Amino acid sequence: MAGDASEPRHRAGRSSSPDIPPTHRNDSPSQGATTSAQSFTPRSLFVGLVIGALITFSNTYFGLQTGWISTMAMPSALIGFSVFKVLTKYLSFPFTPIENVLIQTVAGAVGTMPLGCGFVGVIPALEFLLKDGEDGPKGDGGEGEGGPLQLNFWKLVIWSLGVCLFGVVFAVPLRREVLVREKLRFPSGTASALMLRVLHGADSEKKPVPDQHPDGVLNPEVEAPAQQEEQCRLLLKDVDPEDQTIYSDWRSKMRILIGAFVVSAIYTLFSYFVPLVRDIPLFGVGLAHNWLWTLNPSPAYIGQGIIMGPSTCMHMLFGAVLGWGILSPLAKARGWAPGPVDSWEDGSKAWIVWISLAIMLADSLVSLGWLVLKPVAIRTPRWIALFRTTYLGQWIALRLPSSQTDDHAYVDYSALETRRDSMALENHDSLHVATAKAEDEDAPPSQLVSNRTVAILLPLTLILNVICMHIVFGDIISPWLSSLATILALLLSIMGVRALGETDLNPVSGISKLTQLLFSLATPSSHFSRRTALVTNLLAGAVSESGALQAGDMMQDLKTGHILGASPKAQFYGQVIGSLVGAVLSTAVYKIYVNTYEIPGEMFQTPTAYVWIFTARLVTGQGLPEMAWQASIIAGIVWVVITALRIAAASPSFAVHGKPPAWRDWIPGGIAVAVGIFNVPSFTLARAIGGVIAWWWSRENSNAARRSVSNDNSSGIDDARASTTQDDYRSTQDTETPSSREPQPGAIEKADIASSTVVVLASGLILGEGIMSIGNLLLASGKVPHM
Repeated sequence: MAGDASEPRHRAGRSSSPDIPPTHRNDSPSQGATTSAQSFTPRSLFVGLVIGALITFSNTYFGLQTGWISTMAMPSALIGFSVFKVLTKYLSFPFTPIENVLIQTVAGAVGTMPLGCGFVGVIPALEFLLKDGEDGPKGDGGEGEGGPLQLNFWKLVIWSLGVCLFGVVFAVPLRREVLVREKLRFPSGTASALMLRVLHGADSEKKPVPDQHPDGVLNPEVEAPAQQEEQCRLLLKDVDPEDQTIYSDWRSKMRILIGAFVVSAIYTLFSYFVPLVRDIPLFGVGLAHNWLWTLNPSPAYIGQGIIMGPSTCMHMLFGAVLGWGILSPLAKARGWAPGPVDSWEDGSKAWIVWISLAIMLADSLVSLGWLVLKPVAIRTPRWIALFRTTYLGQWIALRLPSSQTDDHAYVDYSALETRRDSMALENHDSLHVATAKAEDEDAPPSQLVSNRTVAILLPLTLILNVICMHIVFGDIISPWLSSLATILALLLSIMGVRALGETDLNPVSGISKLTQLLFSLATPSSHFSRRTALVTNLLAGAVSESGALQAGDMMQDLKTGHILGASPKAQFYGQVIGSLVGAVLSTAVYKIYVNTYEIPGEMFQTPTAYVWIFTARLVTGQGLPEMAWQASIIAGIVWVVITALRIAAASPSFAVHGKPPAWRDWIPGGIAVAVGIFNVPSFTLARAIGGVIAWWWSRENSNAARRSVSNDNSSGIDDARASTTQDDYRSTQDTETPSSREPQPGAIEKADIASSTVVVLASGLILGEGIMSIGNLLLASGKVPHM
């Protein structure tokens, strides 16, 4: 998520987890370290699988159209809560937030498999975009790539089962570092935890709060019931009637979700019978016919724009103007792309993809490079200070030329360094104390996935992936190259997890393109045929994308569970089951779509498949269209500078009141611009409308929150003055309330609730079209005519 619409989420990420009331568990006092009986239940697993199946259809539909998918974490949690809320009187035991987390985890694992298994990019590229003609080495004068691969259902199932697990297992050892020790924000995971707290808030007021240390671990000693009630009262604070209405009225969000779903579903069904509604000539028939400037008023794409946020949507709109408004007419006029504009062979549509690819690669290399160097840059001063405390460091300091020129200067320098060194030692000791304290904040050992389990499952899943790749693609890619691709995927998934934790964006597209670039070194075109080099390159990128996606999705859900006190072990096994089911289901859904619709075709253009194949051809040394190479180099250099400027603007040196400067949002992000270029304008314009809605919503609710804070501050001052006659000490404490220095938690919570509400609205719009697309799929398979 990006832009103003996601600001409440980032605030939620910065808030401390103790503010969120712990969840109810039915652990007895003597079993404080055991896994709750409600951590993993068949009913929650089943509901999660059903919701995930619906998301799979939705993500396959949108993925084949534009390459965009969503984990749908918040709507999954909301739908699961609503199901059990309706069935409350039929339940044998209460539905808890812990089970809600499991539903979210399983649904996300199933729903993301269309991307994780490559069915929105790599697989269509292999099945439809490899050139016909005789294969051969580079320089033989031919361009043939041996034709598309023939991949039946069972081959795709084997491929999917191999690629769907190793990222999930690898996320387990990363969890302690990024969640427990470093406490990365993972804003979406934190926002989901906030929404679950709101949904279950009414129940938590009636149930006893579990015994916990201040650090969040179950206390082996049981507190008295009165003490528990007091703790619950303090955690819930003084909620006014208006807040209680907001917290307890879960039906309002469900009504929003259902209403948005119905509107979007009706539009989708209508668009099947009247296809012209998908391409409205907003700027005139001439621009629509000659340059593809139309509007698809799809509620789902408007919803996507709401989720993406105004900043990202405006960057995508800038990319559309740059690609389709400037570069496409330029390439056509100069004869660099002589074919029809919408041709992927010799039209300007194919020509500008190379520009978007260069921008994407430049942004990915700079962003991921900084992600690697950032921890080193942050820790370097500390390492230097610690080194100066060693005998070697002191010996070098004594013999530095500057220290021998002036005895007086040496004395001053030594005194100064002694103080710094002592401070460094104190910081070093405090770091160890903080680390030990962080380890104490983790879940009980019985709720964690053991190191032994990881040591067994990680090698097995890696080997499984290599074996499955060999079974399906063994005549093209060697086991050695499959192993190399799998190991590289593990290393790059670390970067994806860290980026997701810090920015709420998992750069899977950048990671896959970086893998393709690196893997071209292992498959030089002089030693491999065109077909082998291309397929190997595509598969290596697909494995990296899958690993980063799985690890990131798992970590977001683990963040939610970590805040609410869910069992990581239950989440892990839920994710594994969901991934296995999703691998098979997404294969079936993909085959249904490709057997029913023309792919690539007018409705499903699979733009990301073209980006994949073009990237593979670029890095394996195949030719580019006329002037595409020069234009790509210029665009790449420009976006190296622009991306570096965006990174620098996010540093503390440019911070204003602890936040990046406002002008940073005006610097276009490379990935968003690239997406705006390779997607036709009709989708981008709809997303831009959603971005404007998100901006308006954020502005209105920010103003409301500021008014609330202002009113609360005035009330706090009046209350403090009134209390001076009763207790001078208390009045002194009250007059310097935190509300006078920063927003009150209640105002922040209201803004967070408003943010979650607009996300629920957007998710309903997306789910409506995605799920109703199943109906359109049945109509198309039945050859029902259009009007």
